[in-house]
Amino acid sequence: MTETASRFLASLTPEQLRNATFAFDDPERMHWSYVPMVRQGLPLRDMAPYQRHLASALLAAGLSQTGYIKAVTIMSLEEVLRLLENASEDYRNPEKYYFSVFGTPSDTGVWGYRVEGHHVSQNYTLVNGQVVDAPSFFGANPAHVREGPRAGLRALAAEEDLGRELISALDDTQRRVAIVDPAAYADILTASSRKAALEGQPSGLPITRMTAKQIDVLMTLLREYAGNVPEPLASSRERQVRDAGEHLHFAWAGGVKRGDPHYYRVQTPAFLIEYDNTQNGANHIHAVWRDLTGDFGGDLLREHYHTSHR
Repeated sequence: MTETASRFLASLTPEQLRNATFAFDDPERMHWSYVPMVRQGLPLRDMAPYQRHLASALLAAGLSQTGYIKAVTIMSLEEVLRLLENASEDYRNPEKYYFSVFGTPSDTGVWGYRVEGHHVSQNYTLVNGQVVDAPSFFGANPAHVREGPRAGLRALAAEEDLGRELISALDDTQRRVAIVDPAAYADILTASSRKAALEGQPSGLPITRMTAKQIDVLMTLLREYAGNVPEPLASSRERQVRDAGEHLHFAWAGGVKRGDPHYYRVQTPAFLIEYDNTQNGANHIHAVWRDLTGDFGGDLLREHYHTSHR
């Protein structure tokens, strides 16, 4: 990450650097969103071809191969939406994704970066060579491309199919506990909040009330989310899963049949996964991994500043 960020920044003109770089403590670092809008940072469309290659390398540095394929596929859906909506090229543009670097890239210092645009928001904080990769958001619209030359494409197919496989695997008694609302929510509940928080105690079906086969499906679903980032970040997410032990709940809202608007979440003391597919005729996915205490490097920074102060 340090090397790719440094090479990317070294390729930029002075004006581009002013757009792409921020102080680490700038409030912009914790301002994130997943809707189509003008953002702070340097967009791909304002880069020369060689700069776009280096920007892509920076995106790839924070994702696994699977995660990178998801990201660039999601970005390419802007062209599909432009045709479906007869929208302007400015509004729906696969190059309207912004790169921002906070602080000075270093293997030993404190810095971060963000890659963000419609339905992609990947946020990284680095402290003395350790990395926190949250919030980590992927979305897809259309979730399933149903017409045109790219018909059949599903950018986040596993997130949808594994969630439905798990709710379908539950018996009636388990399902009554897991389904916390008969109607799916309009969006993920935490939205683009700076702090991921849900009111009250975790709801839904605890892992302690699942069979071994159901737990296998749940673990496959969790590995799908963990596997969006490279090692050792994926191992860190998997360690959070193991550390959760019995304190893991799966909750569902909405219908369980394909095509029904639906929502699910996996909640533990350390992290939260939310997934929602309700908009555009239940063909529009929002999915996020939030670190409940460490989003934007909160835990790492507290430890760093405490140690530095001592």
